[in-house]
Amino acid sequence: MSDALASTPTSAQPKAAGRARPSLAARVASAAGGGALRVFLLLVALFWLMPTVGLLLSSLRDPADIAAGGWWTVFTEPAQITAENYSALLSNDTVTGSLLSTVLITVPSTVLVVVIGALAGYAFAWIDFPGRDWWFLLVVGLLVVPVQVALVPVSELFGAVGLFETTAGVVLFHVAFGLPFAIFLLRNFFAEIPRELLEAARLDGAGEIRLFARVVLPLGGPAIASLGIVQFLWVWNDMLIALIFADSDSPPITVALQQQVRQFGNNVDVLAPGAFVSMVIPLAVFFAFQRHFVNGVMAGAVK
Repeated sequence: MSDALASTPTSAQPKAAGRARPSLAARVASAAGGGALRVFLLLVALFWLMPTVGLLLSSLRDPADIAAGGWWTVFTEPAQITAENYSALLSNDTVTGSLLSTVLITVPSTVLVVVIGALAGYAFAWIDFPGRDWWFLLVVGLLVVPVQVALVPVSELFGAVGLFETTAGVVLFHVAFGLPFAIFLLRNFFAEIPRELLEAARLDGAGEIRLFARVVLPLGGPAIASLGIVQFLWVWNDMLIALIFADSDSPPITVALQQQVRQFGNNVDVLAPGAFVSMVIPLAVFFAFQRHFVNGVMAGAVK
């Protein structure tokens, strides 16, 4: 009896010590979930937004003030802020025309990729046809093909059919290279839809078109929205394809700003507001639909 009583504190001692002193990993995880992490993330966000804020303030300053000091001097001399740069931007036909050209390229490229990608994704997910799996593997393989590989052969092809230096040619190029990712994303998302739901709709007399429009599209809203955001940002910010295939008389905004730098290196009153406008539009689109972007990517690409 005495031996058993003597051994009891010894066996309980390691457990008490383990509860009293958590591991290093547990202490780090507990500290990371507190206010210190929030402050750090806030500082990172402010640091990430600093170039955007600097560009905005530079676009609101006179060229003489820009040459005299940095954009942060606005906080001590707020009288520097003026809207004359944006007036000069609106009077620049090259920049305003390039914004219209960018819209004419970006909107059709995004809409076509979303529509065709949704149709193909539904077909690969729920329609049985010969060689379906092999065709899908081919689509997945196209994801790794770099854009640079196709520049020379596509240029020759567009030149032969009369699409070189046209808006339609740029749109077709973006659609062709945007479809593999679109099909891959939407097919994975649509495949997660319960089969029982689709079978119930078919028993009610719904055909494939009605099933796609009334059931699949509403359920695939997050994935479709995320795809639209990715495609919109990629096409809007593209410069390589636009520089090669776009019409030199009406280039997109990225090429137009590059030409302004090359021809008028000190034309800051046009470059700063033009760069800010070209950047703020895709940022506004992303932040407006960021919730759908996260939901769509997590549900479609991770599952």
